[in-house]
Parts: sequence; C-alpha cells; structure tokens
Amino acid sequence: METLAMHISNGIINGPVAAVFAALALAALTVCVLRGRRDLDDRLAPMAGLVAAFIFAVQMLNFPIFTAGVSGHLLGGALAALLVGPWVGALCVAVVLVVQALVFGDGGVAMLGLNITNMALLGTAAAYLLIALLLRVLPRTPAGLAVTAFVSSVLSVLVASQGFIVQYWLGGTADLGGNLVGLAGTMAGAHLLIGIGEGLITATTVVTVAKVRPDLVYALRGLRPAAAPAVPAVGGVR
Repeated sequence: METLAMHISNGIINGPVAAVFAALALAALTVCVLRGRRDLDDRLAPMAGLVAAFIFAVQMLNFPIFTAGVSGHLLGGALAALLVGPWVGALCVAVVLVVQALVFGDGGVAMLGLNITNMALLGTAAAYLLIALLLRVLPRTPAGLAVTAFVSSVLSVLVASQGFIVQYWLGGTADLGGNLVGLAGTMAGAHLLIGIGEGLITATTVVTVAKVRPDLVYALRGLRPAAAPAVPAVGGVR
C-alpha cells in the first residue's frame, strides 16, 4: 500500500482540502522566511545548505514495513530544528519536498501543501517545542543532547504521520482500507519504527557536530537554560 508513504500522492486527498493546506503552508512559510532572515548569519547560511542536502539524501531511503503494508522514510525535521532552528529548518525541509515533487515525482505536486504542512511545518515545530523543553531540564552534555535529539526525532515523525490522518479525515478520496482509527494506528506503528531510526541518526549527527563545533548547533546557541549550569556543557558551550 504505497499510498501510505509519508509523501502524499495526487488523488489521495480532494482538491478543496489540498488547496486549503496549500494556502496554509504558503502563509506559514512566509512567516518562516521573515523570521529566518533574522537568524541567518555567516554560520547559519552554509549550515542550512548542508542540512537541506543531508535531508534530501536521507529522505531518498525508503523503509518498507511489510507487516503493515506501508513504506516510510526519514524526515529530518528534528535534525533541522537542532542545527538551524525552527524557522530556517522548516524552510530546509520544504525546499527538499518541492524539489522531490517537481524533479523526482515523489509526492503529488497538487499535494505539496499537505506534504509541507505535515513534514516541514508540523514535524519541525513539534520537534523544536520538545527540544526547547528538554534542553532546559537535561544536562547539556553529549548524553543530554543525544536524548534530546532522539526523543524529538521520534515525536516529529509521529506528529507528521498523524497530520496525514487529519487531512485524510477532512478530505480523503482513496480507499485505504479499514477505519480511521485503524489507519491512524497503522501509520503510528510504522512511523514509530522510522522515528527510532531517525532518532539514532539525528543523535549521532548532532552530538558529533556539537563536539567539534558547538557554535554550529542552533539549539545550543538559541536556547538558554533557566539557570547557569555549574559545569561546562557540550563542547564548552554554557
């Protein structure tokens, strides 16, 4: 059942609902551009390019879940939020989705607003909200950063997958079999596995960058703990 992959193909959701989410995505991305311009500097601009390229590469890896009859792939929202922040991070994921739809036919062009809403906006926002919480309560050590990256990645993928369920409830046209609750469970179970894999990759990548260049990790620069830590954190960043 390839239609349950994270990229929504044309014909899965009706035109009116797709149009509403296209307008929503466009408005949200406009806000991201305006807010992201404040963050861009000599460090963030090249990092954003690298993050987008990395996300593009990992999203090309599809993981079939045979028992559930679905396939999925890594999303990269949590990785983007950690390294370049929520605003630029959402833009990075959105750019990847647009290129994949227009050049590779991965996801319907008419469904771009739906896919961007789920993976670039919901996924990245959910990840960063959890990152902001965890980095204020966990120690800023490699272990604390790894836990933050892992948990936020899992949440990001699950939230994005359930965004599709809401959209399908509003305007689904294809027969995906079963009821809505069963479909939500199938999506959650399959993408929990994807989220675990993404969490391991994200944690490894972010901790490696933080050890070498902590100044390149947006979350460590942009989020400050409630109280000054008593010991040096990852890479000496306080």
